[in-house]
Amino acid sequence: MKTFQLEGSLRETLGKKATKVVRKEESIPCVLYGMGENIHFLVTASAVRKLVYSPDIFGVELTINGKMHNAVVKDLQFHPVSDKVLHLDFLEVNTAKPIVMEVPVKLEGLAEGVKAGGKLTQEMRKLKVKATYDKIPEVLTIDVTELGLGKTIQVGALSFEGLEVLSAAMNVVASVKLTRAAKGAAAKAK
Repeated sequence: MKTFQLEGSLRETLGKKATKVVRKEESIPCVLYGMGENIHFLVTASAVRKLVYSPDIFGVELTINGKMHNAVVKDLQFHPVSDKVLHLDFLEVNTAKPIVMEVPVKLEGLAEGVKAGGKLTQEMRKLKVKATYDKIPEVLTIDVTELGLGKTIQVGALSFEGLEVLSAAMNVVASVKLTRAAKGAAAKAK
């Protein structure tokens, strides 16, 4: 997993009024959950831009007032109109306790159904997995070369070493759909 360095400073005051002041100064209020007491801090909006607006997942090396914490992004909230980041929650991690994360899915290979005239569609972009922090990969690669025309790959059929997949087993990850041209060719063949 890629790492992202982020520096923050502790928040002295909490509450609605203090949070409004923080946001007017182009900062984002954050909370670090995990080992022991929760830590309330703030970061600048420009510092987290590459962390938030990225399809990749990151392990965050978070420095708050000189003290370093290893964390992952647990939750983030956006403004409903302006799409500015309103709040970030981080979860402190270690290699002893497993965590739950959504990991991006990448399809690999040329499906048999595509060779026969079908269209490959990716239904799920991320899968929810549970593992220790050091075992979570940057991306889950799924081989689709054996996927035939009209066939699907479901979450229940997937297994990854060292990971427990938590997404619903019946969810479809990828499928090869029959196109109009393939349907026409099949009708002419009859």
